[in-house]
Amino acid sequence: VQLVESGGGLVQPGGSLRLSCATSGFTFSSYDMSWYRQAPGKEREWVAGITSTGTSTNYADSVKGRFTISRDNAKNTVYLQMNSLKPEDTAVYYCRLLRLGYYYWGQGTQVTVSS
Repeated sequence: VQLVESGGGLVQPGGSLRLSCATSGFTFSSYDMSWYRQAPGKEREWVAGITSTGTSTNYADSVKGRFTISRDNAKNTVYLQMNSLKPEDTAVYYCRLLRLGYYYWGQGTQVTVSS
């Protein structure tokens, strides 16, 4: 199983970024996926989740209305569209898979929101 995040970077407040998590080594279309983030000095926190078919999504209150999680099962990839970014969104963002009782994480991608 491999999860590889990309798309992070430096963006000004109010800006947008689209993160991607490319996966391999398992049947992507059979599993729910999640995005998490970890800011410096803080615990990792859940950001958003999407069901295997993409028909249902959930968001942390802190990002609701600004972030959108989606997936392309043909490309084995899950996305996180982040709009109206705030300095407090600065963190390393990770995608996560729960499969057969084991958690898999990518290496993370850094998002920095600063002027």
